[in-house]
Amino acid sequence: MPDKKILVVEDEASIADIVRSYLVREGFSVSIAPDGTSALRMLKERFDLIILDLMLPDMDGEEICRTAREVTDAPIIMLTAKSTEDDRVTGLGLGADDYVVKPFSPRELVARIKAHLRRSDARAGSDRLSFNSSDLVINASSMEVFRQGALVPMTTTEFRLFLGLAEKPNMVFSRLQLVNIVQGYDFEGFERVVDAHIKNIRQKLGDNPRQPAYIQTVYGSGYKFIGTPDEAQG
Repeated sequence: MPDKKILVVEDEASIADIVRSYLVREGFSVSIAPDGTSALRMLKERFDLIILDLMLPDMDGEEICRTAREVTDAPIIMLTAKSTEDDRVTGLGLGADDYVVKPFSPRELVARIKAHLRRSDARAGSDRLSFNSSDLVINASSMEVFRQGALVPMTTTEFRLFLGLAEKPNMVFSRLQLVNIVQGYDFEGFERVVDAHIKNIRQKLGDNPRQPAYIQTVYGSGYKFIGTPDEAQG
């Protein structure tokens, strides 16, 4: 994957050096931000993926993730010693795409990075889905969602999750199936992570879970997409 730029936000020099050496070996261009202030300044540049430590000397990584999501839809992988399920749910709920706990395998981290970058590059066609008389339009190639003509900002993971549901209307997906859609592997079955993403998507769409137009909870099973596809799909 030549010419891919990765920002590593990490205050421990030894960890940053390990991550950089593995990524440079794979042909990536790597920039290191040793603290939150540097990270926020560097976010003015374009990066294809961000690796983010949550415990930084000058500010919380959660704050950086929140700010990053205002300026980029690049995949964000949180790399942290915070290991509880609540920590994962909070981090992913802020818009991160993945969560890796320290100590970690550098080879596995590289594999996850490549998987996220492949998915970011995968939408190269002109796929367009529309529902409910164009009330909802999904452009797979540009990874954009429009509701009533207005752009609905979504993270990479939210978009993949929503697209996975929308591509198969009325099919019930378990939470584990949805985890595998967005991550590509068994993400330890953290069902609340999926619930957090679904909550974010619903809020952004303005989709009332009590009277949903698009995402319906199937109690005891998971979720399904209930929008009505328009006849002409391109």
